[in-house]
Amino acid sequence: METTEKKQKRKPVNYALVGRFMRGSARFFVIAMIANLIAVVTAYIVPVVTSFTVDYVLLPFAEEGYEAGGSIPKFLSDIAERMGGQSFFINHLWVMGAALILVTAINAFAAFLRRTYIAYAGEGIAKNMRDDLYYHLANVPFDYYKHVSTGDLVQRCTSDVDTVRRFIQNQLLEIVRTVLMVVCAAVIMVRIDAALTFWSVLLMPFLALSSFVYFKAVKKSFTAADEAEGKLSAAIQENLTGVRVVRAFGQQKRELDSFTVKNADFRKKNLRVNDLMAYYWSASDAFGYLQIMISLCVGVLFAIRGRISVGQVLLFVSYTSMLTWPVRQLGRILADLGKATVSLGRIDEIMSAPLETEPGRALTPEIQGRVEFKNVGFMYEDSTEPVLDGVSFTAKKGETIAVLGATGSGKSTLVQLLQRLYTVSSGEILIDGVNINDYERHHLRRSIGIVLQEPFLYSRTIMENIRIVEPEADKERVYEAARIAAIHDVVTGFENGYDTVVGERGVTLSGGQKQRVAIARMLMQKAPIIILDDSMSAVDTETDAAIREALSGRRRAATTFIISHRITTLCRADKILVLEKGRLVQTGTHDELIRRDGLYKRIASIQNMLEDELAKEEGGIA
Repeated sequence: METTEKKQKRKPVNYALVGRFMRGSARFFVIAMIANLIAVVTAYIVPVVTSFTVDYVLLPFAEEGYEAGGSIPKFLSDIAERMGGQSFFINHLWVMGAALILVTAINAFAAFLRRTYIAYAGEGIAKNMRDDLYYHLANVPFDYYKHVSTGDLVQRCTSDVDTVRRFIQNQLLEIVRTVLMVVCAAVIMVRIDAALTFWSVLLMPFLALSSFVYFKAVKKSFTAADEAEGKLSAAIQENLTGVRVVRAFGQQKRELDSFTVKNADFRKKNLRVNDLMAYYWSASDAFGYLQIMISLCVGVLFAIRGRISVGQVLLFVSYTSMLTWPVRQLGRILADLGKATVSLGRIDEIMSAPLETEPGRALTPEIQGRVEFKNVGFMYEDSTEPVLDGVSFTAKKGETIAVLGATGSGKSTLVQLLQRLYTVSSGEILIDGVNINDYERHHLRRSIGIVLQEPFLYSRTIMENIRIVEPEADKERVYEAARIAAIHDVVTGFENGYDTVVGERGVTLSGGQKQRVAIARMLMQKAPIIILDDSMSAVDTETDAAIREALSGRRRAATTFIISHRITTLCRADKILVLEKGRLVQTGTHDELIRRDGLYKRIASIQNMLEDELAKEEGGIA
């Protein structure tokens, strides 16, 4: 997929996507097409009725010797004669008015049906697009999100979808309408006078050609403006999400300057689009009025020479006007088609991303919690260095496994492999003796509870956040999970208690409070495997100890993996894994590792030294 930072060669747009998104809306589209046809036909009947009234009724009545009906189509004159001829219409002129009113009413009703049902079709297609995009984004591999911008994805799922919807609702039928109008007008006009038809459409090819030239030029400008808007959306999204970081480091001015540059670029590219539109609309207006003038002048000249009737002059002028503006509008239609094409292509880039597949048998047995890594290695596709190399260990059901290592040693990758967010490059991971590739992925992930260092909380109440995995859970279960996570007393101290709304991404809570709410939410899952990925880094040591003490009471209920840099957090684990540059360099209990020279002993010594110095300083101050 093309990101806003890195442009890739665009592939041809997959227009078949429109057919896929049209499911459930095809009948509305068909009704709109039929109504569109009726609207076009009735629009052309009005000038015919007017021409008939002038040539068959008004002028023969007003001018002695004017041949009534000599210039009107034979089928109309036949109908008129059956109804009583010229005298009937002179005495019943209201019939012509009623005919005009009836035709206009039918035209209006057809236009109403066209607009109504194309709106149903457009909204249905837009809904299908949003549903399919959301489903697709929810089921692409985890690695996909490393290469995309959140702001750009949001724009594709909102702005681009709306662009396609607007084109379907406002312009798609206009293309059909323009073709139908040209065909209908050509048939009627050529039958009356081919020479005048030529003069009446003389400039139409130039209008059509200019529309295509304009389309080619504006399509590139639309693409550039769309990409600039994507960068702008990404900047807004990142700044709103990271507002704390921006303010903490005093980067408001720098971020404002960066946003101003992107905004100026967006404005510049939009002005380019507007300039092209201004040139085209002004030029096409001039061509349109010039074409109507040519048709009128030549028509009057032909009427003076007796080649055509006055009514036919009116007919030709009306048809020329009716044809000029749709052909002129073709430029706008093509421009909107360009925008819709770009948007559809950007949507297609998401829909073309391969979905996460099941590499094995998709089994769903009950998971007990025994985990075994066998010579596991992992390397990212765009990397030449392994993140994990030959890692092997076994975690029995109910054991607590601690993982220690420097930043970049592969700790988080290890647990991501356990969740199968990534697939191992070599070796295998077994749960209860079954390769994790053979578990159905949703079943596997539901059986693994995880709390990250930076947990995500929804902009809802604390109660809703904790029981989000089981919305119908009773309050006592929520309170019990909150007590284990050492957050219950804190929440009850809030003015609204568990009904306190935490704000977007939990912004109203402290870092430690967010982590403890996330731990309580994970405990509600009752997963047989638990992962705490540095998830108590923001809590004080006393609270950390209280949470570990509470969790130890449940130790036989779940196999627990704890990633932390605190020796005090790791020391009570059944087994400690020490990772260094992706390799498992030490394994054992705290007592075993503290007696061996190595990374674990060095880190423990440094932390103990710091704690002793802090204790001395506090004692001196006291």
